[in-house]
Amino acid sequence: MKNKKFKGISTTTLHTANKENDNFSHTTPIYATSTFTFDSTNEGMERFLGKDKTRIYSRWGNPTFVAAEKTIEALEAHGLTNEKGEPLELKALLHSSGQAAMSTLFLSNLSAGDTLVSHFSLYGGTQELMQKILAEAGIKTILMDVRDLKSLEKTIQENTGIKLIHLETPANPTLQCVDIEAICTLSHKHGIKVSVDNTVATPYLQQPFALGADFVFHSATKFLNGHGSALNGVLLGKDLAFMQAKVWKWHVLLGGNSNAFDSYLLIQGMKTLEIRMDRHCSNAAKVAAFLDKHPAIEKVNYTGLASHPDHAIAKKQMKQHAPLISFELKGGIEAGKKFIDALEVCTRAVSLGTVDTLVSHPASMTHYGIPREERIKYGITDGLIRMSVGIENFEDLESDLTQALAKI
Repeated sequence: MKNKKFKGISTTTLHTANKENDNFSHTTPIYATSTFTFDSTNEGMERFLGKDKTRIYSRWGNPTFVAAEKTIEALEAHGLTNEKGEPLELKALLHSSGQAAMSTLFLSNLSAGDTLVSHFSLYGGTQELMQKILAEAGIKTILMDVRDLKSLEKTIQENTGIKLIHLETPANPTLQCVDIEAICTLSHKHGIKVSVDNTVATPYLQQPFALGADFVFHSATKFLNGHGSALNGVLLGKDLAFMQAKVWKWHVLLGGNSNAFDSYLLIQGMKTLEIRMDRHCSNAAKVAAFLDKHPAIEKVNYTGLASHPDHAIAKKQMKQHAPLISFELKGGIEAGKKFIDALEVCTRAVSLGTVDTLVSHPASMTHYGIPREERIKYGITDGLIRMSVGIENFEDLESDLTQALAKI
């Protein structure tokens, strides 16, 4: 979608999807149908032969999916131009979950014998997908510190089969950040594509396409939806022909399509993205400052703190610091259990990006499937607590954290 129409993010999220209906509905309709009818064989033939296959069968596409896709395209392309100075056009494919979108990304770009490179700090589900599913498909994964550009270039030179470098920045749950622009410049010099997981930052805080990325991925279940009400994933690319042909084909054959109701909920959630993210970010900065001074806490991982090793990178490529925090309790696992059990306002749950504050323990939850020695090496320690800061009043969050920390 061309993004020259709306100047602001909120205007974009409020008005893009609403144009995608033919019956003058104020809100985007929920097209709860598995298939679509044809008035004639010629009409059916035209739809099958045409580029738009969203009105044939809902595994292939659906008008509610399209409305959500166009909104996300407009967000990621907002204010950006292509090499010709024209508004940047993107293609988004909505999936049933982040993992489904990630599967399409990898399998449409990689084949047996190819190599994938990624930063070592990753969401546990992503790492398992790489090391288990892709490995069985004959695709090699190299996990390394891609912040070391000299080491990354050496790895590229020594492994001629590298086809894709996948970045997650900020990373979940360590909040490590990598320099998207520098890595894209290096990768493209060697003919390698780059994908960026933009789930934690959202296009409101960070636009990877502006920094040279070829693909952007979101678990749209998180901040884009914002309310924990539905599962969605989305994959975007700027090579329109590749996205509409090979990537779309892998998407529909893998069967990772979304559904109309979850797509509708995503559209509704995105309408408040800007105002939610501003409150999320404001609260996160205050919570991080509070935790950083508390005697029971060994370390706080938050890119907004000057002490964070990737503070400068985050500041360079994000408009604000993302509202995800992790912190290490001095008492390890037992302290972590006591702290989480004592919470009264914060919600004990995995996931992130909802309007309420979510607190989890990665070692026993999201990264449980990763061997201990491996997760420890990557900074996911026994006492690490992950906190997705919500939009509650800060005073209530501060009070809850104070009483919970007093009980460990």
